[in-house]
Amino acid sequence: MNALHSDAFVFFGATGDLAYKKIFPALQAMIRRGDLDIPIIGVARAGWTLDKLREHARDSLEHNGGVDADAFAKLSAQLRYVDGDYQDAATFDRLKQALNGAVRPVHYLAIHPSMFATVVQGLAKAGCAKDARVIVEKPFGRDLTSARELNCVVRSVFPEDSIFRIDHYLGKEEIMNILYFRFANSFLEPIWNRNYVASVQMTLSEDFGIKDRGAFYETTGCLRDVIQNHLFQIVALLAMEPPSHRGYAAVHSQKTEVFQAMRPLKPDDLVRGQYVGYRREPDVAKNSDVETFCALRLFIDSWRWEGVPWYLRSGKFMREKVAEVLVQLKPPPSRLFADSVPATGRANYLRFWLYPNPAIALAARVKREGKEFVGDQRELYLVGERPGQEAEAPYERLLGDAMAGNGALFTREDAVEAAWAVVDPVLKTHHPVHLYKPYSWGPKEADALIAADGCWHNPVPGQVVA
Repeated sequence: MNALHSDAFVFFGATGDLAYKKIFPALQAMIRRGDLDIPIIGVARAGWTLDKLREHARDSLEHNGGVDADAFAKLSAQLRYVDGDYQDAATFDRLKQALNGAVRPVHYLAIHPSMFATVVQGLAKAGCAKDARVIVEKPFGRDLTSARELNCVVRSVFPEDSIFRIDHYLGKEEIMNILYFRFANSFLEPIWNRNYVASVQMTLSEDFGIKDRGAFYETTGCLRDVIQNHLFQIVALLAMEPPSHRGYAAVHSQKTEVFQAMRPLKPDDLVRGQYVGYRREPDVAKNSDVETFCALRLFIDSWRWEGVPWYLRSGKFMREKVAEVLVQLKPPPSRLFADSVPATGRANYLRFWLYPNPAIALAARVKREGKEFVGDQRELYLVGERPGQEAEAPYERLLGDAMAGNGALFTREDAVEAAWAVVDPVLKTHHPVHLYKPYSWGPKEADALIAADGCWHNPVPGQVVA
């Protein structure tokens, strides 16, 4: 094991939903690959025993990918458990005993954000933070003020290069491919600017509701839950300038500059929606104004992107479960051919299909056979999925990177605060939600938001853009 690698993995919230669905499957996968041979310490306030946690871990794996007998046996042997209240100093004393001399542990806060500061301070007082790393689950704050306060608390205990603000979206293969595609291909750079790009639109939609997360969603909403983090990260990868040198620090700096160049949102830049039936969900207020859908128009005031509108939307209970980016190019400046600027449909575009079938496609017009100079728009697929290859899951990749001290796929303090500064003006000052039917594409008011630049593309798996 590398001398700088973490020598113990501690995860707070070991009995919670995130651990059940994501962390235990990731840990088993890492053990199966031979990437995890350190003590694994679960911490929770559930009144459980170690045997109970092992049973919980097995149940998690049975429902999330399956149990690998050999890997699970190793996971069970490496697993430890500390039970106690996070506000009780004795809990952290027991954790220090469980660490049993580990000198570089990593602490993963898979807990409610309201407890982040409490746990960080508890680790410091018990002497568990020295030379340690900390992984902080999103959301990192709920507005600019709280993000700054949380950064202040965490930075008072851990240096910046030991803080890993996790956004699992950055660990997805198709998201990392956006960065690679941008800067590994020379043909893209000449057209990747305001002179050739008319607009950019993103859709990240889910075909289910909030499930049992009513209490969480009432304090969060779609803008905070998805757009301010997931979609903003994709915007940054698409809009950033080439890094001045190799290394993740340079990438982080360029991404931060994108957030800093984003124009702060105004109420008219935003359409908020709520699916019919949301107010009947458990733990949801009967008169709730929380959005389960959000569409916004964004501008980046930089030399490259000045005047180019970016349209982002996301929502629950929409028609399809899809994720896509459509970069709309401007039509040719001269109508040499009558149909080179189509009366209906779209001019050339680049499409990043992120889910369910990852692909990158370029739309170009091709002449039909015959004497007439007329043609059709076809998609040229540049990258497609490769069936049969086992992909490393986002949490597996990100946890491994944090243990190794690799911060490439995590967000930095200044980037987090810059992103919050963009949405902060509309978190409290905004128009009321518009109701929309489940399994639709959201409220019709979102169509008016984008009307000046065309219409939303409603992605359907396997369908070419019209």
